[in-house]
Amino acid sequence: MFNENLKRLRKEKGVSQEELAVKLNVVRQTISKWEKGLSVPDAQLLISLSEILETPVSVLLGETIESKESVSDKNAIAEQLSRINSQLSEKTLRNRRIWSIVKIALISIVVITLLIMLLSAAK
Repeated sequence: MFNENLKRLRKEKGVSQEELAVKLNVVRQTISKWEKGLSVPDAQLLISLSEILETPVSVLLGETIESKESVSDKNAIAEQLSRINSQLSEKTLRNRRIWSIVKIALISIVVITLLIMLLSAAK
C-alpha cells in the first residue's frame, strides 16, 4: 500500500524518482525499491517524504491516523512501518524458499540428465 501511494503521489506532483532521490539524499534505486515494495524508508525519511510530497504521513501509509498528540502519531507511524517491514520480510522469506526449491529441482534435473547420458554412453 505504501509503495502504491508513494508512486501515485510522486507522479501527481510531477516529481521524477531522480528528483525525489536528490531531495532526500538517497540514490534513485532506493526510490524505485520503495515503489516496488522491496523496502520501506525509515521514520525520518518517511517524514521528509511527506513534507516533499505535501501530504500527511498517514496518507503515505494508507491509513488515517486520528490523534491529537504528536507522540501518538509517531507511535502509530512506527507501528505501521513495523507492519510493513514484517510483511516485506515474510514476502522475502517466501520468495527465497521458492527459489531454493526451484534451484534444487533444476540441479536434480541436470544430475539425472547427466546420469542418463553417462549410462547411455557406457552401453
